[in-house]
Amino acid sequence: MQLDFHDGTLRLRGVTAKFVERACANLPLVSDPRDDCYRCDAMEYSRVCRCLDRHLGQPWDNLVPQVTQVHLHPKASRNLRDDQRQAIAAFWNAAGRGIIVMPTGTGKTVVAIEIMLQAQTSTLVVVPVRDLMYQWHARILATWGVDAGLIGDGVHRVSPISVTTYESATIHMPRIGNRFQLVIFDEVHHLAGSWRSDAARMCAAPMRLGLTATLPADPQHVSTLEQLLGSIVYQQSITEAAGRSLAPYKIRRIAVAMDPAQQERYRRLGQVVQHFVRGRQEVDPRFRWDEIYKLTARTTSEPGVAAAATTALRAFRMKKRLEERAAGKFAVLEKLLREHAADRVLVFVGSNAMARDLSLRFFAPCLLSHCGKRERADLLDGFADGRYKVLIANQVLDEGVDLPEVKVAIVLGGMASSRQAVQRLGRILRRSASGQQAILYEIVTDKSGEVARSRARRRHDAFQKPARRDLPDADQ
Repeated sequence: MQLDFHDGTLRLRGVTAKFVERACANLPLVSDPRDDCYRCDAMEYSRVCRCLDRHLGQPWDNLVPQVTQVHLHPKASRNLRDDQRQAIAAFWNAAGRGIIVMPTGTGKTVVAIEIMLQAQTSTLVVVPVRDLMYQWHARILATWGVDAGLIGDGVHRVSPISVTTYESATIHMPRIGNRFQLVIFDEVHHLAGSWRSDAARMCAAPMRLGLTATLPADPQHVSTLEQLLGSIVYQQSITEAAGRSLAPYKIRRIAVAMDPAQQERYRRLGQVVQHFVRGRQEVDPRFRWDEIYKLTARTTSEPGVAAAATTALRAFRMKKRLEERAAGKFAVLEKLLREHAADRVLVFVGSNAMARDLSLRFFAPCLLSHCGKRERADLLDGFADGRYKVLIANQVLDEGVDLPEVKVAIVLGGMASSRQAVQRLGRILRRSASGQQAILYEIVTDKSGEVARSRARRRHDAFQKPARRDLPDADQ
């Protein structure tokens, strides 16, 4: 009787169909006649071991783990807050499996580092982007003096302590999924997708930790994460942490108006979009806007539909451009930058084009997803040491990337998701020794779709605090 790891699955040999049916009925084992074995996802490793230990009356060969015990010794003393200790205790009380939800700036990485130290075993850290992979590598090196392995960005160096990206983990897990006892998924809300979740399914690590500041809004995605990693063992909200482990904060929402000509053009473009959507819903009542991209490609099979879809999509994009570039936004942004001339300021926008335009208009650097590694490092280092007082970004700074202490953020556009809004708020909430209050400005174009998207972003309880609403006069 033998259990081994094969291409992200477990193979169980030497057992009868009757035994599997009787003793392993609660396990997703399926017969594989090609290999004369029973198979299941590698993530079921702990359950399969418990089942075999309980029901087999004879020894069995466990060939799955190829792990290495490590000896981690911190280079400096550790001072944990009470909430961090509670999160760590909750993880171990759940048998080393579960999801920890803590706001940005409360030290999720510190919690994970402490769990790694207490586990003293081979660990794989999985992160969403390359920048975060290098940040984790640097943090591990600074904490323990360990040169962790890197799997991603053209590097494939597997060590007992390794860091990788979600994409690289999914690609390489069929070969490395049995080499770690502990797997940590940072920004775990990225794991719920159908492809990325394979990184967890193909990993045999019995200890599993998920870290995030914001859980997915879709309950089905949350259920998927709990199946892959375990239940939510500790959860803390921004409102609970504000003024304690996070800086106190306030939110100011500022509405600006389009000029009459822009407003009329915006109305007419909206009519084009609405006319197209109504027409499509008469044909297919289940039609949703995101299906329009497929319709624009039907130039051969349905040229009339493709042309109408292209016209509607162009009108939609022109509407977004009018919302994003209302002249009042530039005036308010200039006023706020003057008001906070002595502060570091993050400016979040809704498109790369807007980021570049603001960069040229205000002589401030913009950080975009396609910036090279050296350019990105220069911008972040310059922002940290004060060479750049303002940094403009689209989505690349929404999560993950470590930033210096920032207490002012200005949002000029973005998606409707509450998750993005909370992530952006979290960028300015790291508590300073002085206890300085953070402030988030949200500038929206009045009488436009931006108002609805702003309301959607503010559904999270972090945005239910009393806030000032400023309606600038025409001369502002």
